[in-house]
Amino acid sequence: MTEKSIIELHELLKKGEITSEDLVKESLQKSHEINDKYHAFVTICDNVTPPITTDSLVSGIPFSVKDNYSTKDVLSTGSSNTLKNYVPFYTATVVQKLFDAGAIMVNKTALDEFGMGGTGTTCHTGPVLNPWDPKRMCAGSSAGSACAVASGVVPFALGSDTGDSIRKPAAYCGIVGYKPTYGMLSRYGLFPFASSLDHCGVLTRSVLDAAIVTDIMKGIDEHDMTSWDSSHIHLQEALTGNIKGKKLFYIKEICDINNYPKATETLKKHLKNFFKTLELLKANGAIVEEVSVDTKLLNAIASVYVVISCAEATSNMSNLTGIIFGPRSDKNNVFDMMKEHRTLGFSPLIKRRFVIGSYVLQKENQERYFNNAARVRRLIVNKMKELFKEYDALILPVSSGPAKKFNEDNDILDDNTSVLEEHLQIGNFGGFPSITIPNGFINDLPVGINITGNCFDDENILNIAYTLESLMPYKGQIAKERKS
Repeated sequence: MTEKSIIELHELLKKGEITSEDLVKESLQKSHEINDKYHAFVTICDNVTPPITTDSLVSGIPFSVKDNYSTKDVLSTGSSNTLKNYVPFYTATVVQKLFDAGAIMVNKTALDEFGMGGTGTTCHTGPVLNPWDPKRMCAGSSAGSACAVASGVVPFALGSDTGDSIRKPAAYCGIVGYKPTYGMLSRYGLFPFASSLDHCGVLTRSVLDAAIVTDIMKGIDEHDMTSWDSSHIHLQEALTGNIKGKKLFYIKEICDINNYPKATETLKKHLKNFFKTLELLKANGAIVEEVSVDTKLLNAIASVYVVISCAEATSNMSNLTGIIFGPRSDKNNVFDMMKEHRTLGFSPLIKRRFVIGSYVLQKENQERYFNNAARVRRLIVNKMKELFKEYDALILPVSSGPAKKFNEDNDILDDNTSVLEEHLQIGNFGGFPSITIPNGFINDLPVGINITGNCFDDENILNIAYTLESLMPYKGQIAKERKS
């Protein structure tokens, strides 16, 4: 039953053909099975008690929460040994809104430590395996949430997205990943990684389900000064299926196969598949055009992201000392206690990012690195906003193909495809609404396509994605483990 959509489950609950207890029991059973196979969860909430079902569409329906969201009285580790025993005293705003609507949290999902990674391999509970092929990654950092939804454990899961951490795992797992405009969803209770880039969001198996869940979670929050009043936005109602006259663009420098002299057969198939999908849009009334963007800006995306995200992470996580919370060292003085906590508690990847962040924030380096990164970020955002004056959305393939094998990616960029792998970070630079949906298969593995638009234009972006989704047969799909 948990493989069904939110609307389908709601109707069955209303008719009394199933109960919330049935759904929770099934979801918990699947949680244990999937955890044994793919290591998707940090915590499974075996003792959860379903509330009384109401008229809310998500009432009585189980869901997953990424383990960097604070959940009162439930272990919330950020997938880090520095918080391996941390139990918060409050619940994140977006999670609480789902609780208030009657949804039932059945597990907390594994992630790259504190969201700082794109592979799903630095979780303190072990790497998350892809349910389509366990030899491959789910991407990150929302690896566990993507695995849970793709495996049919739950119809939706919460994720967070600082560079592509919802949208790329969605693509690798054959599902939908949506991050709304920055501030539509309160970040209160989300463990901060890079505050100017962090977005809350959702992973589902359909655009409609993403709209339903986000409609419930959105809204201004007195605890988050970056949140804004979105009461005039109604995402579910905006899904009309009509895109006649909508103008979309793709970036020539990213999509032209001639720009990839080392292109693999997989990449060739991926781009061919992308252009085939563009023809679907055109056949249904959309206008799709090629646009050229300065390669200097495109090639700077990854570097700008590294500098800004590492700098903000270094600042945000300076409170992880082992003194206020987290496992406390038995050293004799406070400085040795902090040193041991941070040395033993963080993975090598996190420590590397803290070193980068500290370096670019040093007084003698700020102008050359951090300030310049901020300036280039502004140039990239301004270019996108200029294009959004003429076009409704940017459409691009997600990454260079399907999920990578674990030994194919060690968080090191391939010079040949780095822009193709990293372009989703544009959505975080500008706070733009951005959604990934399934776009077929290559070698029996799912690939995704991404649609990004201007700030506050979420209704338009979701409707384009909804319409495109309806033209393809991938909505609601459940992962089927590939025999390889």
